[in-house]
Amino acid sequence: MPLVGHPAPDFDMLSTKNMDTLAEHVKLADYKGRWLVMFFYPLDFTFVCPTEITAMNDRLAEFHDLDAEVLGVSCDSVHSHKAWINTPRDKNGLGGLDYPLAADYTKQVATAYDVLKEEEGTALRGLFIIDPDGLVRYQVVHDDNIGRSVDETLRVLEALQAGGLCPANWKPGDKLL
Repeated sequence: MPLVGHPAPDFDMLSTKNMDTLAEHVKLADYKGRWLVMFFYPLDFTFVCPTEITAMNDRLAEFHDLDAEVLGVSCDSVHSHKAWINTPRDKNGLGGLDYPLAADYTKQVATAYDVLKEEEGTALRGLFIIDPDGLVRYQVVHDDNIGRSVDETLRVLEALQAGGLCPANWKPGDKLL
């Protein structure tokens, strides 16, 4: 069932917010009053995933300029996330990260957002934009072999914030309908 227009499913997951203890949780309530770009990815230490995660990180200031936070989620453990974050980019790692990765180790959140591939125990590439009131305003889910576009994610976020009807190929600064 599409989540757009409905309250975002609640979540409470361990995260890499504190890389020393790995004990800090992230919850939907943490993002109340701000936009949240939450994306699911299949697995740590894979090939397409680091290109997306680092691309989001490289443009994090643009998300922050739009009063948005970014949160990555997979069904891996926080320990795997930490190891991957600490692995250099040239060794298929993330080489540091300025936003948290959350561990949906129980797969409850991937199930709630309808992105769990049960037979594999991994998440599909799902991206959700949640508004400051906790409503899902955008969702896209696609094949694991295709990385997401940060440009398109930023464009959609700005369109949602524009407060009007945005025609096809709308870009920030274009007229609204």
